[in-house]
Amino acid sequence: MGFPINRMRRLRANETLRRMVRETRLCRDDLVLPLFVVEGSSVREAVASMPGVFRFSVDQVVDEAKRVADLGVPAVILFGIPREKDARGGGADAAEGIVQRAVAAIKAGVPDLCVVTDVCLCEYTDHGHCGIVEEGKVRNDPSLERLAATALSHARAGADIVAPSDMMDGRVAAIRGQLDAHGFEELPILAYAAKFASAFYGPFRDAAESTPQFGDRRAYQMDPANRREALREMRLDVEEGADVLMVKPALAYLDVLADARREFDLPLAAYQVSGEYAMIKAAAERGWIDGERAMEEALVSIKRAGADWILTYAAADVAERLSA
Repeated sequence: MGFPINRMRRLRANETLRRMVRETRLCRDDLVLPLFVVEGSSVREAVASMPGVFRFSVDQVVDEAKRVADLGVPAVILFGIPREKDARGGGADAAEGIVQRAVAAIKAGVPDLCVVTDVCLCEYTDHGHCGIVEEGKVRNDPSLERLAATALSHARAGADIVAPSDMMDGRVAAIRGQLDAHGFEELPILAYAAKFASAFYGPFRDAAESTPQFGDRRAYQMDPANRREALREMRLDVEEGADVLMVKPALAYLDVLADARREFDLPLAAYQVSGEYAMIKAAAERGWIDGERAMEEALVSIKRAGADWILTYAAADVAERLSA
């Protein structure tokens, strides 16, 4: 039966009807807010390339965590920027490192907030790469020990979830083994399983001071053209013990996210990365788009494609507008 019997507009006539037949709903429990933590005290420093995003000292990040929790956002993910960097990223696993202190402070002040930690070396190395560099190349296997030690230090500080983002082969297994050997066998791993060598990371690198000092990361992050390979990466992380899988970036890789949803029954996360966020904010500042509607539309598209968790710098702002 076709037109005029079937009129698709009937259930679009008013907002109440549209809500009642809505297939995908964005809610506060879907959201994870990334936070940047720096040394010092009373620091709340705006990130110029990411409107509405700040870098916080440990004392200030606790206040921000409380605000986020009060808005109903269930989780944050921490990125640390140390005062000093070296070739091996020595600050990454320091017991009194920037992330370790931030984790402990947030868990003391906001114990019910889920604290995820990014596990990588790029913020801590003077060369800006995600692993150990030897003879001008990022070496995979020597990096695994450093990454596992970093994850363990985050666990000891009180992290609820550790999230390796380095894209070294075998790092999930290395971290799982180290955590299990030290009594953290119940700590989940959120694997950046399909992380692409994207042009959309630029503002993040400004905020985290993690731009590579030579070359780029295409030798270990995924080629943006490869869709089937992403499933292989995710399958390997599942086999190594990942509890949650992530696709990063989100908006430019919704097809990969949808593939993952069909293939895996693990929870899926997707990261609306800095460039994706900043484009919407910049266009809104110029009056070219309705920023609030565009941001929510983008996040709904990520959830519609299959994400259970959405990492977004807009989490707090969006949570204020969501009813639940």
